[in-house]
Amino acid sequence: MDARLKAHTSERNAVLSNFRAPRFTVAVAAISIALVVVQLAASLLFYRAIDRQTLNDDHARRIAELLVVSDRTYVLAPGRVPEVMSTRYLQADIAPSPSVVSNVANRELNEISERIISWEPSLSERSLRLSRVTGMARRQDLVGSIRLSDGRWLNFRSRDITSMWPVASRAIAITLATSIALLAIGLATLHLLSAPLRKLTAAADQIGRGREVLVSEQGPRDLRDLSHAMNIMQARISRLLRDQTKSFEAISHDLRTPLSRQKIAAELLDDEELSEMLLDSVNEMDALLDSLQKFLRAQTLQASPEPVDLGALIRDAVAPFGDLVTLGEAGAITLTTYPEPLALTVQALVENAIQFGSRANIGIKRGKFRRCSIVIEDEGPGIPQEHFDEILDPFFRLDEARGRNTKGFGLGIPLAHRLMMRFDGGLDFDVASNGGLQVTITPPEPSNRQQAVILPAPSPPNA
Repeated sequence: MDARLKAHTSERNAVLSNFRAPRFTVAVAAISIALVVVQLAASLLFYRAIDRQTLNDDHARRIAELLVVSDRTYVLAPGRVPEVMSTRYLQADIAPSPSVVSNVANRELNEISERIISWEPSLSERSLRLSRVTGMARRQDLVGSIRLSDGRWLNFRSRDITSMWPVASRAIAITLATSIALLAIGLATLHLLSAPLRKLTAAADQIGRGREVLVSEQGPRDLRDLSHAMNIMQARISRLLRDQTKSFEAISHDLRTPLSRQKIAAELLDDEELSEMLLDSVNEMDALLDSLQKFLRAQTLQASPEPVDLGALIRDAVAPFGDLVTLGEAGAITLTTYPEPLALTVQALVENAIQFGSRANIGIKRGKFRRCSIVIEDEGPGIPQEHFDEILDPFFRLDEARGRNTKGFGLGIPLAHRLMMRFDGGLDFDVASNGGLQVTITPPEPSNRQQAVILPAPSPPNA
């Protein structure tokens, strides 16, 4: 749906698009989190490599010590070697045959064997055989065999050679805590730095609705320059609108003087038909000037929100139209809104309905979340849906209405649209059940958190 067609629907869609599209802060935060995750993954791989090296050195050192001490223990007390040398992490035994028949071709095992010999060079002349087997809980144990001096074999098992966490767990925990702290500080700093940008976005939205907002010139230099430029821009726009309005008021005042003379001259004519034609033309021009003046005033109108009785406001707004307006009963409805813009909107749409549809029917609908809307229907031929967008343009007329058999400049609906757009209201168009035009007004509210207070309709008296 075109943004100019339904102001309220457009604003709602804009809000939803903000949720769908990532904001600047969210995008930067996502990138920061991704970088932290990559850093943690890299740190994990790094510490894993370091831990494997440390673990292999630890296994090599323990086995080298085992073999040296086992030799000495075997000399002193051969039968006590298994008892003395077996620990929680290391198991030793004496047997006539090796538990590892031959060395397994494995790079890691070769490195451990080299480290064992580097720890105890005296073991280089011994037949040292290493292998890996699956132990408890599917862990990999390091098993080995080495020939003793009497030809027997010392068989040993070093448990859980694949454990990677003795060193890495502490390093990873420190890195993770540091990364989270730095990320929190970065996000907080980003939130503070982007606050002026969020304010600029809100101010730009208000300026786009025709309001004049003083943009605070704070934040980094680029944002201060942008804020200053926006203040200058809206000052120029405001001055242009004021000059436009003043110019038209001056022109209108000057035009009314010759129009008054023409009206007097027309009344003095003896030819009644010619006099009536001239008076009609003068009155039409006067009505057109009034219509233009209202339209221009809507662009600079200022208003403050206040609580109002919606039914009373509508009745006062349509009172000049008399019996040409039918107002349905809706009970007492009190809401905080902008009274003058809402009343001008109702007047403009009711006048449009009477001009093109003979009369106007007004109803008040209660919606979700205690919201309410004003529905105005006419009894005219209606407007095709393909023209719902075009009727928001000033001075637009459908072909069948160009016979100028009605007053006005085609500014009623554009006037209502401008007012609702400026004050956060909404206009929706549809085809009425009788074929006429149906316009739904969503009353403007100062904020989404201030909802209408709808009181129940009074109960009929008991018979």
